[in-house]
This record gives sequence, C-alpha cells and structure tokens, in this order.
Amino acid sequence: MVRNYKRTSSRQNWDEAAMASAVEAVNKGDMGIKNASRVFNVPKTTLRRRVRGKNKRVSGSRKDLGGRAPVLSEEAEQDLVAYIIQMEEMFFGLTMEDVRRLAYQLAERNGMLPPNDSRDSFGQDWLKGFLKRHPEITPRTPEATSAARARGFNREIVRQFFDMYETVIDKYQFLPQNIYNVDETGITTVQGNAGKVLAMKGRRQVGCLTSGERGQLVTVVVCMNVTGSFIPPLFIFPRQRMKAELMDGSPPGSICVCHPSGWMQMDIFGQWFEHFLTTSGASKLNPVLLILDGHSTHVRNLSVINKARDRGVVIVCLPPHCSHKIQPLDVSFMKPLSTYYNTEVTKWLRSHPGRTVSVFQIAQLLTPAFQKAATAQTAANGFRKTGLWPVNRDIFEDHEFAPSEITNRQLSESPAISSSEPCQEPLESTPAQAVPGPQLIEQPLPEPSFSSSSPAQEASNSTVEPETAACPASTSGAGHSLSKQIFGNLV
Repeated sequence: MVRNYKRTSSRQNWDEAAMASAVEAVNKGDMGIKNASRVFNVPKTTLRRRVRGKNKRVSGSRKDLGGRAPVLSEEAEQDLVAYIIQMEEMFFGLTMEDVRRLAYQLAERNGMLPPNDSRDSFGQDWLKGFLKRHPEITPRTPEATSAARARGFNREIVRQFFDMYETVIDKYQFLPQNIYNVDETGITTVQGNAGKVLAMKGRRQVGCLTSGERGQLVTVVVCMNVTGSFIPPLFIFPRQRMKAELMDGSPPGSICVCHPSGWMQMDIFGQWFEHFLTTSGASKLNPVLLILDGHSTHVRNLSVINKARDRGVVIVCLPPHCSHKIQPLDVSFMKPLSTYYNTEVTKWLRSHPGRTVSVFQIAQLLTPAFQKAATAQTAANGFRKTGLWPVNRDIFEDHEFAPSEITNRQLSESPAISSSEPCQEPLESTPAQAVPGPQLIEQPLPEPSFSSSSPAQEASNSTVEPETAACPASTSGAGHSLSKQIFGNLV
C-alpha cells in the first residue's frame, strides 16, 4: 500500500446529504431518477444503483471508493472498537501492536483470512485504515494510576461517602464560602517534565537544563473554598533551623516551618490549623466545613480535633485512595500549579546562567505560579467536578468505576466502638480489606501520644463535628474476577 497516496480520481465527489435526499425523493415517488439527479446534482447512474440496491458493499448515501474491502466486517470492527474502549476504561488499555494482533486473531477465528496466510498480526497499513474508519478512538498516552486507587474508587465507597456528606451539609447548611478543602503538595528544586521544544530534525537527543539530577522537596499546604478564596500557603522546608531568606518573595500572608524531612507532621498540621482558624474566621456562630484526606497527621491529631470542636469546624475525611476523583485540589488546582511552577523555574535558570535553584528560591518562584493557578474559576470547577458543591452524587459516570469492577467490594456495617477506648485499628486499607465507613464517638477522646508519620497514609472516610470525633474501624470484603475472556465480546 502506498503510504503517501494522493487521490487523482474525480469519482464520488458528490455530496452524501444530497445523495440521501435524492434517494428519498425517488423512493417516495416525488420525482424520477433523471429529475432527481438534476435537482440534487448527483450522478444519475450512481443514483439508480443506490435506489435499486445494486451496490453490494454499501447502501444508501455512503461512499466507498476503492477495489478492496476491509478484512473485518463492519460488525466485527464495531465489536473490536467497543472492546478497545472497555479495556481502556478498566485501565488495561491496548497498544497498537495489541490491536493489530487481536484483530488478526479475530479474523482468523471467524474465517475472514485468505488461505495460507502465515502472519501473526495485521500490518501498520491496516491499523492506519482502521483508525481512519473509526475516528472515535485515537492513540493517547495513559496516566499512571496505582492499583490501590483503581480498587479504592468503587460505587459502594462513593455511595457511603456521599450519604455521610449530604447529612452533614443538610444539618449545618454551610454557605459556599465556608466549605474548604486542604491538601499538601511537594515542590522540588528540579522542575518536572519539560514541554516540547523546537530542534533540528534528525537529532538523536534533545536536552533541557535542570538544577540537578535530584532536588530537595519542600511541602506546601494549600487550602481553598468554593468561591475561590485561598488560605495563604504553609511552607515546610527540609532544614533544622529557619532563615528569613527562605520566605523572600513568598505569597502574602504565608507562613513557614522547618523539619529535617520536609514532610507534614502532627505538630506542624496543628500550626497550620491555627493559621486556618485565623484566616477563615470560623466560629460556632459561623461554622466552617473542612474537607481533607486521611493522612495520619490529619485524622489522628487529637489536638486539632478538640480545637475544631471548640471553634465550630466540621471536618470531613475523604475515602482512602479516592482523592484523585473526590478532592477538589487534586482535580483542578495541583496540575496547573505544577505546570506554572516548572515554567517559572525554567525562566529563572535562563536568567541566571551558571546557578541552580535551591530552597531559598522556591518561595519566590512559587508565588507567580500560585497567583496564576489560584483563581475563582479553578476553585469552583474543582468542587463542581467532584460533586462536593453543588452536591451531586451522580457526577461520576459509569466508566469511571470500571477499573474497580474486577475487585469490587461490598461494605458491611462496622461494629460499635466504645468511647472510652482509643482507636487501635490501622488507618490504611489493604487490598484484602473493604474500606470502612464512618464511626462517630460521642465523647472527647483522651490525648494519646501518637508518633508522626512521614509518608502519606490514608484513613477511612469519616467526619469530625463540633460535638463528635471520628475514629475508623476495619471491615472485611470479597472481590470477584472478570466474567468475560478476551474474546468474549468479539466473536
């Protein structure tokens, strides 16, 4: 097959809509073939064949120019397209080589191949024609998604979370400006993947200057509400001692702390919560809803829970491994912030040849990126796409739950927990466990001594209200496997 074929024939230059109208007019008896050909400007001979159904390959007004028909029938190709889309929705997308091999096996099993064909897959020309016949599918670069996230985001977990969330919203009648989401993100001195640049054609490798092979990580705590108001961020620098130069050029109102790891700790989150209370104006007369993930420094931090009770802050914890779908900051804000920050780092390296970015430049580089990303539209879109405001539990489509169908787990009722006993269950769910539901404890918990944890650990979805505290409990569940084989939908 000629890869760069240029059409030279003038056949089938008629309009499909005009041909459809001409065929309809002749079939209804409104006019004859000759008159319809002249009125609708279509070939008379072609119109006669379409009206009489003499064309064996196509019918109606469809065009089909060429001497060779596709190997697979139209029905078989539609089944193959449906299977490709289904596998992609379940995070098992097929590569181009997989599709060529799968289509060949499908044609072989249905007797559509010529005799003595010794190949094991179709060629690139077949794939090119297949993609042209089905523009609804196109090559895409998939985004890496962990198995825990694929298993964790299922219908039962989402249903249980929104049952709890709607109850809290109905009880307190929060105003949009009093619904907040908080999350941490890591900012490094080395920018991420750079965008495409122009270079000489044929060059084997194109480079991009970075500050180093591996950079230092600074944790930034970001918080926003539905109306687009952002709490000034908190910076956690990986240092022992604080220096004023670290905050040069930082966003107005920002605060900072130092810790050797640069990660969130329980006492640091307590400091940020005090900062949040001061900025948001939360009180029992002006209750505020704070949505956060299940990191151990959030849900095991009893000092924060007691302060929340005293100041009228209702804390809602997201389900484990679901923040990529239900957390507004993850959905709409973090990606633009990272993109703008990488651009600022690249501009700084060009303006300061021979120097590298250190933790002393992170605050001033993050400021313009934060100001560009922190818009009211970004905040509103994040809450809308997650179904948190306006509250919409049906915001997620069926294909978004497809990856969890192979390990879908039923949730069972958690046993009651005594208010006099501290929670001893682990806060993270394993693949063999079902995600627990919320448990409320009606009395204040004693102040235990918990050790801080540096890696992110997610806990069960729970809610902390001004008069109650949340404590997770584990349940058990069962999974099931795929019910169809690879060719189950194709033959």
